[in-house]
Amino acid sequence: MSMNYEDFKKEIYKITGIDLNSYKERQMKRRLNSLISKRGFDGYQSYIEAIKKDSMLYDEFMTYITINVSEFCRNPEQWVKLKEFILPMLIKENKKLKIWSAACSSGEEPYTIAMILNEFYPLEDIKIIATDLDKDILEKAKKGIYAEKSMTNLPKSYLQKHFTKDGNTYCIKDQLKECIEFRHHNLLSDEYPSNCHLIVCRNVLIYFTEEAKTEIYKKFNKALAPSGVLFVGSTEQILLYSNYNLKPIQTFFYQKEKDL
Repeated sequence: MSMNYEDFKKEIYKITGIDLNSYKERQMKRRLNSLISKRGFDGYQSYIEAIKKDSMLYDEFMTYITINVSEFCRNPEQWVKLKEFILPMLIKENKKLKIWSAACSSGEEPYTIAMILNEFYPLEDIKIIATDLDKDILEKAKKGIYAEKSMTNLPKSYLQKHFTKDGNTYCIKDQLKECIEFRHHNLLSDEYPSNCHLIVCRNVLIYFTEEAKTEIYKKFNKALAPSGVLFVGSTEQILLYSNYNLKPIQTFFYQKEKDL
C-alpha cells in the first residue's frame, strides 16, 4: 500500500522535526509533488526512504520547503519608513536596540537592517540576531556573497560603503558581517529571543496555516520589549491585530501595546 500525505507528514516530522501540518496544505503538497516527480520517485514512500539515506536529497528537501526568496531592500518604500519613522522612534526610547530578523533566508534582510542602522550607530555598536530554519541558507548568509541582480533596490551609497565587487558578485565587508549573529531556529517549535525592540519577519507567514500564524503572532508579542515593533511583509497585514495586543503604527508595522 502506498504512503498517503498524512503518513508522509508524520515521517517528515520524525526525520526533520518540521511539522508540515502548520503549512498551507495545497501549496505545500503541490511544491512537494513537483519535487518528488522531478527527482524521479513514484511516490512519498520511495522518496522518504531516499532522503533517509541520501544527505544531498535531504538537504535539497530542507531548502525546498523553506521557500527562500530574498533581495536587498525588497519593497523599498517600507525600508524608507523603517529608516525615517520607526528606527528614530525606537532609538528615542532605547539607548541600544535589540533586533531580530526572523526567517532571514540568505541574509539580505539582516544586512539591510544593519546598513540602515549604521546611519544612527557605528557598526561596532550594532548587533542583530538573524535566524532561519534552513542550515544551508544560513551558511550562504554568513558568507555574504550576492549576485548583482539582488542589489537592484539597494541605495548606491550602501553598495559603495559596505561591499567589495568581485566580477559580477558583491561581497559584504567583514565589519558589517560582524554585526549579525546567524542562528538556526524553527519558528514553530523553538524558544524565541526576548525583549526585542524590533522583530522583522516578512513574506514567510503567508505559507503557514491560520492556526500556526496565530501561535507565531502570540509568541512575537511575548518576544517584543514594551512598545517594540513587528515589521511584516507586504502580503501579511495582520487584520485581527488587537487579538495579539498589537496596534498598527504604519502600514506593515505593528507596535506592542501590552503583554498577552
